[in-house]
Amino acid sequence: MEDPRQSQLAHLLVNYSTKVKRGDNVLVEAFNIPEEFVIELVRSIRKKNGNPFVSIKSSRVIRDLIMDSTEEQMKITGEYEKSRMEMMDCYIGVRGSLNISEYSDISNKYMEQYQKLWAEPTHTKTRVAKTRWVVLRYPLPAMAQQAEMSTQQFEDFYFNVCTMDYAKMSEAMDPLVELLEKTDKVQIKGPDDTDLTFSVKDIPVVKADGHRNIPDGEVFTAPVKNSINGIIHYNTPSLFQGTIFTDIRFEIKNGKIVKATSSDSKKLNNILDTDEGARYFGEFALGLNPYINKSMNDTLFDEKINGSIHLTPGNSYDKANNTNKSAIHWDLVLRQKEEFGGGEIYFDDKLIRKNGLFVLESLKKLNPKYLMYNK
Repeated sequence: MEDPRQSQLAHLLVNYSTKVKRGDNVLVEAFNIPEEFVIELVRSIRKKNGNPFVSIKSSRVIRDLIMDSTEEQMKITGEYEKSRMEMMDCYIGVRGSLNISEYSDISNKYMEQYQKLWAEPTHTKTRVAKTRWVVLRYPLPAMAQQAEMSTQQFEDFYFNVCTMDYAKMSEAMDPLVELLEKTDKVQIKGPDDTDLTFSVKDIPVVKADGHRNIPDGEVFTAPVKNSINGIIHYNTPSLFQGTIFTDIRFEIKNGKIVKATSSDSKKLNNILDTDEGARYFGEFALGLNPYINKSMNDTLFDEKINGSIHLTPGNSYDKANNTNKSAIHWDLVLRQKEEFGGGEIYFDDKLIRKNGLFVLESLKKLNPKYLMYNK
């Protein structure tokens, strides 16, 4: 029996997130997901008189393509994928993870080749810069296990999160965007030894309100590249390049990570040494999705946890460009709710959020109580 929530989600992705219109070329890239949902997307695109194109991919096959690849192969693959992306007006990427550690045994050498020669030209430089795009995960049993929920419980959670009223959230974000645009100095205090300051002066501010990621729910900008000083000690596990990292701690001086430790410090530092920009930061964001309250080792969900921030080593987005460029963009999350140790955010020495809840009257509509219950 078809789940009507699939049609609702497909409609959201096509009509709200990517705003498909007549004549648009739309690439649907599907990794390990049921054919039924791909078909729903194709039908939704056709209803808007768009042209659907579909690429069915497998993470196991991708692993073997990357493993022991030659530089020439990765370069040609990147050129092929990029040329196809250049013909698209919209991109919908849906991933269903069967094994979150599928890429864990690929060496750093081959992952760097993949990032620089395939992923960066196709996605960072083409898809992100030139298409109306949205990416999301699909709720398979492995994802439910990762979230420590039953399959049914996770599916209910997933569709609540992914089909929430993003237009309402978008409107509530406007005062925060306006405030950040006027802000120079940001200070973050958190559990353990987290205490750092940086400037966001003259860096554009963007609201992520369902047009790029589903689930969505963040307002982001970027720190002035050389302005960060202090310590950040992340309290949220992070899955990156097939490895789950915990207890990530950075000491930062004049914008650069000068000391990095974690549950796998060697691999962490290998990633940060990918290129010069990987030890600087490309994004600062506040997580706002009212339905996401816990970590599940999935960046697209974890970076939206309400009451969190993420401070991202690596590439900055063109829409909030601080000039830092890198093949890496790694969203690392710090939760500031009381149950995770609490924390405070100050804009120009004024308290904005405490223990995950906004304290300014103009921002209180971003607290979960309003977004979830005041219909």
